[in-house]
Amino acid sequence: MIIVTGGAGFIGSNIVHALNARGLRDILVVDDLSDGHKCINLVGADFRDYLDKDAFIERIEAGRDFGAVQAVFHEGACSTTTEWNGKFMMQVNYDYSKSLLHWCLHRGVPFLYASSASVYGMGPGFSEQRAHERPLNMYAFSKWQFDQYVRALPAPAASQVVGLRYFNVYGPREQHKGSMASVAFHFHHQLLRDGAVRLFGASDGYAAGEQRRDFIHVDDLVAAKLWLFDHPRISGIFNLGTGRAQSFNAVAQAVIDFHGRGRIDYIPFPDHLRGAYQSFTEADMSALRSVGYEGRFMPVEEGVPRYLRWLSQQA
Repeated sequence: MIIVTGGAGFIGSNIVHALNARGLRDILVVDDLSDGHKCINLVGADFRDYLDKDAFIERIEAGRDFGAVQAVFHEGACSTTTEWNGKFMMQVNYDYSKSLLHWCLHRGVPFLYASSASVYGMGPGFSEQRAHERPLNMYAFSKWQFDQYVRALPAPAASQVVGLRYFNVYGPREQHKGSMASVAFHFHHQLLRDGAVRLFGASDGYAAGEQRRDFIHVDDLVAAKLWLFDHPRISGIFNLGTGRAQSFNAVAQAVIDFHGRGRIDYIPFPDHLRGAYQSFTEADMSALRSVGYEGRFMPVEEGVPRYLRWLSQQA
């Protein structure tokens, strides 16, 4: 069996579909379906069982077994960057992860979990070094603190432990995320509704729309994660982006080019985001490359139209 927490969410559901593509169907999906819209992400997927996240962690903390578990992909978390209830965030993102980690270590089960590039804050450094880590909100802090906990584990660990710091992920099955969905998703719907996409004006020394982020297509992210699953001797905390920052203008233009119409409207940069906005991110991918990963990452000019074709088919 393979366990995927957050398995009805954006990245988790894409992992389930990718495992199916390998012929793997003995999967336990763990999630919170209070928002039942997420079930759409699992349409067409095959998995053996489903458990609510609270029922699952109760069994984990009670030391229950789930039979032979091949790996745990831990994608479940509260990813809302505007959530400032620190007690809630640490319970859901930190304590939950610790319990699951120790359950895996005790049984020798590979544990591959989602960290976040938000741990780097405003940068300017984006390599997996303590000196570069400056979380700006509770979400980032909860992810950073779990990375710190993993770093302090006795070496070597009893089984594979891999944390991946996701940069700006976009692609299929993110529609339930609402305001937290990718800019590619929002630009697509803005253009269909208004004939224009909206970008922030000049800020932090960047011209209008020229703020730059490392945008990674979810298919590339999942491919890297499954490669690590195939190499259980590799452990560590790694960045997972493309290694190339691209502008919001580039994403907007890819959306416009796909539809063959539209324009860009620039809006004033919001005062409440000044000093708390990542105007530049770019993953240093040397650590993941150094352990042998040679996979290619799509630029937005390729990844965005691929995603929009999928969105159009779903519509």
